Amino acid sequence: MIVDCAVYRHGHRTEGPEDLSDALDAARAAGGFVWIGLHEPSEREFELVTHEFGLHPLAIEDALKAHQRPKLEVYDDSLFMVLKPVVYEPESDTVSAGEVMVFVGDAFVVTVRHGEGAPLAAVRRRLEEEPEMLGKGPTSVLYAISDAVVDHYLDVATELQTDLEELEAEVFQPDGAGSRNTASRIYTFKRQVLEFRRATGPLVPPLTRLAGTGQFGGGVPFVDDKARPFFRDVNDHLARVNESVESLDRLVSDILNAHLAQMSVRQNDDMRKISAWAAMAAIPTMIAGIYGMNFDHMPELHWLWSYPVVIVVMAVLEVLLYRQFKRRGWL
Repeated sequence: MIVDCAVYRHGHRTEGPEDLSDALDAARAAGGFVWIGLHEPSEREFELVTHEFGLHPLAIEDALKAHQRPKLEVYDDSLFMVLKPVVYEPESDTVSAGEVMVFVGDAFVVTVRHGEGAPLAAVRRRLEEEPEMLGKGPTSVLYAISDAVVDHYLDVATELQTDLEELEAEVFQPDGAGSRNTASRIYTFKRQVLEFRRATGPLVPPLTRLAGTGQFGGGVPFVDDKARPFFRDVNDHLARVNESVESLDRLVSDILNAHLAQMSVRQNDDMRKISAWAAMAAIPTMIAGIYGMNFDHMPELHWLWSYPVVIVVMAVLEVLLYRQFKRRGWL
């Protein structure tokens, strides 16, 4: 469905014709541009926009089906960029990613949103409050969307860092009592970091290209060269995010290894305790087994003090074994 449609002239929103073709012609005549926002459009709803703006069929297919990696594609009549906004849900401590597709032409911007994590309404309001920025044309919209998405990445990275610190505290409790579900929580957290990385990692080449740096740092059609410093700023923020993601991934792997090592140590302690008690039980069992044999010629069987002597010997051996195991930390 079409969420919003507006014509912008000299950085200000104006009432334009309802027909998309007329709106585009009016925007071009006045040196402005049209910005159309759609949310999860159907093929029929998107057909009108496709016809009026001459969007490329491959880009249309990506915009309708979604589930794309962040990327930047240049076609004859438009520029197509995919971003993946990320939302952190504190109730469940999970990360979910939406999608924003941006078509940029000479006098139009078409944004297609999938999911609930796209801050396009806030971006539009912010730009409309900054006519000087909005007056730079469609490039300003592409920059503002990229900047909003990447800045929110920083917030999500901070939330994940807090969750990681809680996991770390749980794993390294002084009494080593950690929850039975600790390993499951660590693995779930690692999956959230992986979901986050899928949104941030592939976005580096598109922003690098828009910033005019790197291997493909030439000019990008439909993007004003004067906007390169702004995209470089966004790219710097994205670099910080990716560094945080790498750090989170390494730390959670280290925490998982530490948790597994602690579990192994606890199992070894348990096995030592079991072995110590088994050794202590073996002594009286052996003595009782010897004297339980039905032999006729066992002189000890007819001694008056044989029974108390055997009991005392068992007790002394048990005390000696207990003290030895206790000294070595097995009990």
